[in-house]
Amino acid sequence: MVRVFVRSFGCSASLADGEVLAGCLVGAGFEAVGLLSEAEVVVVNTCGVKGPTEDRVLSFLRRVPLGKKVVVAGCLPLIDYERLRSEVRFDAVVGPAYGQRIVGVVRRVLRGERVVDLADASGLLPGLSLPRLRLNSAVSIVPVSYGCLGSCSYCCVVFARGRLRSYSVEEVLQRVREDLACGVREFWLTSQDTACYGRDRGTNLAELLHALCSVEGDFRVRVGMMTPSWVLDMLADLVHVFQDPKIFKFVHLPVQSGDDRVLKCMRRAYSVADFKRIVATFRENLPEISLSTDVICGFPGEDEEAFGRTLRLIEEVQPDVVNVSRFFARPGTDAA
Repeated sequence: MVRVFVRSFGCSASLADGEVLAGCLVGAGFEAVGLLSEAEVVVVNTCGVKGPTEDRVLSFLRRVPLGKKVVVAGCLPLIDYERLRSEVRFDAVVGPAYGQRIVGVVRRVLRGERVVDLADASGLLPGLSLPRLRLNSAVSIVPVSYGCLGSCSYCCVVFARGRLRSYSVEEVLQRVREDLACGVREFWLTSQDTACYGRDRGTNLAELLHALCSVEGDFRVRVGMMTPSWVLDMLADLVHVFQDPKIFKFVHLPVQSGDDRVLKCMRRAYSVADFKRIVATFRENLPEISLSTDVICGFPGEDEEAFGRTLRLIEEVQPDVVNVSRFFARPGTDAA
């Protein structure tokens, strides 16, 4: 039995993809091992959203011993293939959301073939019923969609993940029911942007959450990152469903900047006032809500005055968590 080691980098959506890659390989007769040293085949499910993350991926790939077959998957191959090709060794390179097709790729590299598939994931929506090797037996990471509807000037993930493709409400419910039967008690709903879920299907995130809360069982749901612009038109419904005891009282709402001019340059389709209104509405109805937000510092054109507005916004809103990131120019983006 060929031994495989799967390592994932990046967001919860990437972790979910990695669970599927491992599950499909085990289902095809491969043995998943927990140590790099024990593996004959190493599958690295990558992320390239920021420069430091890309550096960590490449550092790991350089440490893979000679003699092991290496498959590079995920977003990075479509974001910066030239750097991958020039700096690290691999036997196969494929894009994200590869699902069960990973089995054929691994079999090909074991036969000595070299595989390069740089097609993006824009036409892919892996089945939610594919086998998974969960990182935590009590937690199920559920992708509700792939891609997004944004066009942020700094974001390179759209090159890999493509435009929005949502699973149906029933597909998500079926996945939850199956996982509940396997002992799962916590569900992480993930996507590149959970707030735009369902817009390609005539539904939305609030309606999905209402349906999930009607499922019988003792479980909790954690909602992933939501872009403010897609929260606005369903704000009342979203706040209402968040009051259900099955929903964790936590929102991840990235503001990125407290300056409207910078937000416009970022192509974030909301204003500072919009962000503040969303936060105020959640807090008025759910005083116990925890708020996490993200801020990008050093975006091109951000001056001291704009940065000062961001500081004042954070002081005013007082999020529970602030994830601060320095701006990193990413290949192919307008902000670069």
